[in-house]
Amino acid sequence: MALSFRQSEILEITRKEGRVVVEDLAGRFDVTLQTIRRDLTELADLGLVDRVHGGAVPRTGATNLGYEQRRRMNEDAKSAIARACAADIPENCSLILNLGTTTEAVARELLHHRNITVITNNMNVANILADNPGCEVMVAGGALRRSDGGLVGELTTQFFEQFKVDYAIIGASALDRDGDLLDYDLQEVRVSKAILRQARKSFLVCDHSKLDRPAPARLASLSELTALYTDLPLPPELALKCAEWGTRVQIAPVAGG
Repeated sequence: MALSFRQSEILEITRKEGRVVVEDLAGRFDVTLQTIRRDLTELADLGLVDRVHGGAVPRTGATNLGYEQRRRMNEDAKSAIARACAADIPENCSLILNLGTTTEAVARELLHHRNITVITNNMNVANILADNPGCEVMVAGGALRRSDGGLVGELTTQFFEQFKVDYAIIGASALDRDGDLLDYDLQEVRVSKAILRQARKSFLVCDHSKLDRPAPARLASLSELTALYTDLPLPPELALKCAEWGTRVQIAPVAGG
């Protein structure tokens, strides 16, 4: 089941505030108490929150969300972001796509590109682009992370160091208001840093739910990237920093949103 926009927002509020109350959410979204209770029940059934008296709290022991949960979140936003990003990728080029459900959405938008070489440590990306006869796919070695089809570790980092590509398209678990890209897995961070070093241009694909989400490991700064593709305008202070850094911000609004 795909999450609705309201459910995605409720989940983000729960993660940021640590607890949500049914009455507060009903007022915030201008819907009935019954609607909010139903939303919370569905989120609990998906394993995203725990119901408590009068509201909900984040699922105990959670760090990053599970792959299937992340894949369902903000699907329309990810598709819009992916279309905008893919439109800026020419044919006859080389690129690296790293781990993440948004980079997988970009892969789907590259299915009709011709004469491209895609290097990836994401088995899902490789499987998607296997259907594009105009795409040469190269898959990194490394330790397979069964939870999401990612390949990580020192072998993966060394693999990417053999290449110099036109574009790197990366995702991140979080983006803070200083413009820092954050993640949960240090092994994944090391691989992504290597990817950025080996690319002439680097694009971050990141929907609004990643903003201000806590994650412990720093990957890079937006100041080091060519462009950010997202679905909603950035907070004014971060947008100003991007302008000062020369980092292009491409807003890809969701159709009908």
